[in-house]
Amino acid sequence: MFIAKWTPTARKQYDALCAEARARHEARDVSHKTKSTKQEGLFKQVRKALGLLQSNPRHPGLQTHEYRSLPHPFDPAGKVFEAYAQNKTPGAYRIFWCYGPDKREITIIAITPHP
Repeated sequence: MFIAKWTPTARKQYDALCAEARARHEARDVSHKTKSTKQEGLFKQVRKALGLLQSNPRHPGLQTHEYRSLPHPFDPAGKVFEAYAQNKTPGAYRIFWCYGPDKREITIIAITPHP
């Protein structure tokens, strides 16, 4: 298992996804609808991907690969990786992360829709 550290940007993005999903869930409860909203599903997928990332960053479902357009926050020579939270959907969400700063730690850099 890896311990997840968060950049302020990633934490803000995750919290925004969580708040939106929670608001949609509460609105759905008031209207007595049973089907989950798109925002609830997105948050569930991101949360699941983060869990897989912490247990095994090379999990096949994450399709983890190196991403060269973002700088490593701790080591200029270090690698930044992209993991899939969603796949085969327009604007699919991705999680950008790197190893470190310490052993058995990963740092979540950003959680964003695919450009």
